[in-house]
Amino acid sequence: MDLRIFTEPQQGADYETLLTVARATEQLDFDGFFRSDHYLRMGGADGLPGPTDAWITLAGLARETSRIRLGTLMTAATFRLPGVLAITAAQVDQMSGGRLEVGLGAGWYEAEHAAYGIPFPKEKFGRLEEQLAIVTGLWGTPVGETFSYEGAYYQLRDSPALPKPAQQRLPVLIGGRGVSRTPALAARYATEFNLPFTSLEETEAQFHRVRAAAEREGRAPDDLAYSVALVACVGGSDAEVARRAAAIGREVPELRENGLAGSPAEVVEKIGRYAEIGCDRIYLQILDLDDLDHLELISSRVRTQLD
Repeated sequence: MDLRIFTEPQQGADYETLLTVARATEQLDFDGFFRSDHYLRMGGADGLPGPTDAWITLAGLARETSRIRLGTLMTAATFRLPGVLAITAAQVDQMSGGRLEVGLGAGWYEAEHAAYGIPFPKEKFGRLEEQLAIVTGLWGTPVGETFSYEGAYYQLRDSPALPKPAQQRLPVLIGGRGVSRTPALAARYATEFNLPFTSLEETEAQFHRVRAAAEREGRAPDDLAYSVALVACVGGSDAEVARRAAAIGREVPELRENGLAGSPAEVVEKIGRYAEIGCDRIYLQILDLDDLDHLELISSRVRTQLD
C-alpha cells in the first residue's frame, strides 16, 4: 500500500510551509506529496496568508525534491484552458525528472470563482470531458505531428502539441462519486481512480463501477490504480489523538468513522480493510501542516507496517 501526503494549503499555508512538508514527506519515505487546487479557504478564519497556486507550487517542489511523486487532487478544469494546462504539466514533469501526476476534476467551489473573477459555467462536466481529451491528446501526439480538436467548448487547430512530458505516459487521476459518467471518464482517460472521504462500503461499490466501466471500454480493470483520500489523525495515546483532532477542529469519534484516526495499530487495521477491497494507494489528508511529528509517527509506526 502506497501512502502519500495530501495537503489543503488554501486553509492557510505559504510556499515555505509546503516545502518543509514536502521535504519531510521525502525524508520519511512516503511515496508522494499532493496538494489541492483551490484559491479560497473553506470555512472560518481569514485564510491568511492567502492562497498559493498549485502549479507554481509544484514547479518549485519539482526542483527541491528528488524522489517523491508530485501532483494535484484535483486541478479544477474551470481554472485553466486545456492547452495551457497541457503545457504547464509537461514542463513541470520535465522539471521533476518525470515524477508528476495530474489529477483533473470539473471544479465545484463556486465561491472561489466569484472571489477571483473566474467564470463558473453550468456545463462543467462536459468541459472536463473535453479537457481530458485535449490534454491527453496533446501529450500523446508524436513529435513532428500536429493535434486538432473540434469540441463544443474548445477548438484546437494544427497544434504542434509541444512540449512533451518527461514520462512516456503522464499519469492522470480522475475521481468522484458519480455513478455513471465519472466511472466512464476514468475508464477512458485515467491511470488512477481516486475516491475522497467515503466509507469502505461506498468505496467498494464505486471501485466496482469503475472496474466494470473499464471492461466496457476494453481495458483490463487492473490497468488502473485505485486510491482513496482520507483525513489522518494518528496518536501514540488517546490524549495525543484528541489533541490532534482538536487542532483541526474535528471530533475523534467522527474521524474514526470517516477517516484514519486512532492509534497506529487501529490505523494499520483500517488500511488493511481498504486493501481488501482493492485499494492500492491512500492519500493522507494532513490538515495541521506545522505538526511534523505527526508525519514522523505515521511513517515509523504505520507506513513501516505496510511494506
